[in-house]
Amino acid sequence: MIKVSEKLKFSVLTPSYNSEKNILNNILSVQSQKYKNLEHIIIDNVSEDKTLEIINNNSHSNLKILHEKDKGTYDALNKGIKKASGDIISILHSDDFYYSDDTLENVVNFFCDEDLEGVYGDLIYVDGIKDHPIRYWKSNTYKNGLFNKGWAPPHPSLFLKRSLFENYGYFNIEQGNSADFELMRRFIEKKKIKTKYINQVFVVMRYGGQSNKSIKNIIKQNYTIIKILGLQKNVLGLLRYISFKIINRFKQFLSRNKFK
Repeated sequence: MIKVSEKLKFSVLTPSYNSEKNILNNILSVQSQKYKNLEHIIIDNVSEDKTLEIINNNSHSNLKILHEKDKGTYDALNKGIKKASGDIISILHSDDFYYSDDTLENVVNFFCDEDLEGVYGDLIYVDGIKDHPIRYWKSNTYKNGLFNKGWAPPHPSLFLKRSLFENYGYFNIEQGNSADFELMRRFIEKKKIKTKYINQVFVVMRYGGQSNKSIKNIIKQNYTIIKILGLQKNVLGLLRYISFKIINRFKQFLSRNKFK
């Protein structure tokens, strides 16, 4: 990969709340990136454990902390985006970390080489105990109609120009845990931004986040997505959505063996 001049700046956003178990790993993952033109903004929802202490003990010049109450993950992300000074937004939740130390360097080269507005890749889910791979979310190049089949890029693996939020809006927090799906559909399908899929793993996510920690949350999230897509009264469309969703999820669990 051609070395870029580091003229593009990343803003890495990390919402946190009582994240003492994994926040250090998150911070070190950002600090270890070979690409150094970045800022790391942690938006902490007034944690009651040792999260803030760990952040302060591992602070560095590019780390910024926004410590105030918020209305959830996507409200926190909106605050972070508005505080960001970078050209490219990367969302790295407090339990997550970059797959390698050259992730940002690889991503920025594609932005520079092809004048893209968005770049996305793949994601690995690991368990929260020994970080064993349990699910490999392999994405693919977007084509019209994929969102109606339940498709979306793995959200943490999606890097977006900050100007997109200024032009097309922020996360709609009224959509709850489906706010990421709504925003990605709005940008990619409705606004037709220029994106590129890269066949690489960018992010490792620990399983058990808000959207997948219980059957109830999974059902609630999918029902919200169905309403976003307008499929609640479209029987054929709804069956197609459910079928593709189940098949794709099954494939992701089977593909985990690639990383064992």
